[in-house]
Amino acid sequence: MPAARSAPPRRGTGRGARWGLGVGLLLVSVSMLLPPVLGLEVTAGTAAPLLGDWMVRVGPSSAVALGVVALTAHPGLRRSADRMSWRRLLAASWLLAAGWMVSLALVDGYAGMGRILDAGTEYLRSARGVDDVGQLLREYVTRIPLGAPRHWPVHLAGHPPGAVLVFVALDRLGLGAWQAAGPVVVAVGASVPAAVAVTLDRLGARASARTLLPFLAVGPAAVLMAVSADAVFAATVAWGAAALAAATAATGVRRGALAVVAGLLLGWAVMESYGLVLAGLLAVGVLLAARVPGRARAVAGALCAGAALAVVLGVAAAGFAWWEAFPVLHDRYRAGLASSRPAGYWVVGNLGAFVLAAGLLLPAGVGAAAAPVWRLTTRAGRAAAAPWERAAGPLLAAGGAMVLLADVSLLSKAEVERIWLPFLPWLMLGVLWLPPRWRRWGLPAQAVLGLLLAHTVDTVW
Repeated sequence: MPAARSAPPRRGTGRGARWGLGVGLLLVSVSMLLPPVLGLEVTAGTAAPLLGDWMVRVGPSSAVALGVVALTAHPGLRRSADRMSWRRLLAASWLLAAGWMVSLALVDGYAGMGRILDAGTEYLRSARGVDDVGQLLREYVTRIPLGAPRHWPVHLAGHPPGAVLVFVALDRLGLGAWQAAGPVVVAVGASVPAAVAVTLDRLGARASARTLLPFLAVGPAAVLMAVSADAVFAATVAWGAAALAAATAATGVRRGALAVVAGLLLGWAVMESYGLVLAGLLAVGVLLAARVPGRARAVAGALCAGAALAVVLGVAAAGFAWWEAFPVLHDRYRAGLASSRPAGYWVVGNLGAFVLAAGLLLPAGVGAAAAPVWRLTTRAGRAAAAPWERAAGPLLAAGGAMVLLADVSLLSKAEVERIWLPFLPWLMLGVLWLPPRWRRWGLPAQAVLGLLLAHTVDTVW
């Protein structure tokens, strides 16, 4: 994926990249050093800001993971990918992402492929006990409070029922054992890079999508993606955005159908995680980036919003009202671990954990993109911007807005390396503004960080 396939970075992006990298390093350093230096009890384990403990280990797949790292540094990878047809490249990105995720997960043996999904706090065990989905929906809110009889485990209480229903569906399909559900989570999560690439492609930036794909497929986030239901949530959001972008590029009945599909996916994402109501900002970003007349955007946006609302109202009619559940969840959250996690630390610690999960190339890319994306807010800036910038800029801005709003809400103190996975790929678009030499060394650097995290941090997932 040579740099020539996308427009060259704007002048001055190298300086912005250095500033971004510096801020990222500062966030990570502060979030790692504050607990031991000040004696803060942040309730996250010894590897804070990540939820886990330091534990050096080597597993049966360590050599494979090391081979993937070496592959990212080989120039032949970029040349081979550049010669691939678009569809083959998308398939290759899925295979690379899945292979990278599996190689890191198997550092802990096959249990790393999903045994955690069978824990009492997770969805799968509860899903196997669901005999009546209608009853589940009708009693869902009443079982959220910590003092309620038969109260939900922490993850079910902290999410709308769409999350557990994903695993109910797997159980109905005969995939209810963690040995089967884990690989399904990997397969779905590994499709996120392709979904983001399709979104860019439908917005007229296929060359930039080619450049971005390896940075989405290989990175430290794979340590979390391989075993977390949030990887499924990330895929739901990403394919919803891809469908909406495809709707803006289509015409007639096809436009309407794709917009409805986008709305159904984004509406279901809201049913999977309360925080994914923020994905509405991403939908707005897609519509702003579309190079179509305003009427076409309005039609696609209205159909998408209508379909998303239909999902929320349909689930409410079946027994679960999102707006009734959210305040109850808030009370449960404050009654649990949130009360022992200091907000002052986690405002910074969340960002430090997010940077560790995303890799240091993310803040560098955001720093490089900051000025060019800001210029897109003016008519002169939009006129001077390259087409790929007008496509990627609103998506990057939406990603940043989602993370900042999620952080200041303090509804997630710790664990955001997992919870914010749906926001991560959109901020990775900043890579497109990095100078080519940053991208050349940046990809293997991202892979090395993933390798280190997998072998030194025993995460909960």
